[in-house]
Amino acid sequence: MVRVILDSNFFFVPSKFRIDVFGELNEILGKAEPVVLSTTVEELRRLTTKGTPKMRRQAQAAMEYTGRCETVNVEKDVGESCDDVVLRTAKEWGCAVATNDAKLRKRLRESGVTVVFVRKRSRLEAEGKLRQ
Repeated sequence: MVRVILDSNFFFVPSKFRIDVFGELNEILGKAEPVVLSTTVEELRRLTTKGTPKMRRQAQAAMEYTGRCETVNVEKDVGESCDDVVLRTAKEWGCAVATNDAKLRKRLRESGVTVVFVRKRSRLEAEGKLRQ
């Protein structure tokens, strides 16, 4: 089983691109264990109360997908962003990260972390070598 951390923006993929992310993660990674960090859940929760009505609806839908993942409690260090926590945790665990955030993807690749992202608005693709 391959652990994969899902970044907050990745929870918007099913409704935005009509992609079964959980099915596709299993297809491209083998048996995938989707994980959401507590900091990511908090970030999504904030979005359900802030921003435009459309953003709040999308964030609420994204929150429902977090229930299909194992939630892991992590601490955010002083001065650390949610992306920093995702990167740090992925490096510690040696696992993949699913994200569409271009800046985070670049940081993950530079750190040797496998990245799963949306390709051509229709499918998921993995980049990098998984450590088993």
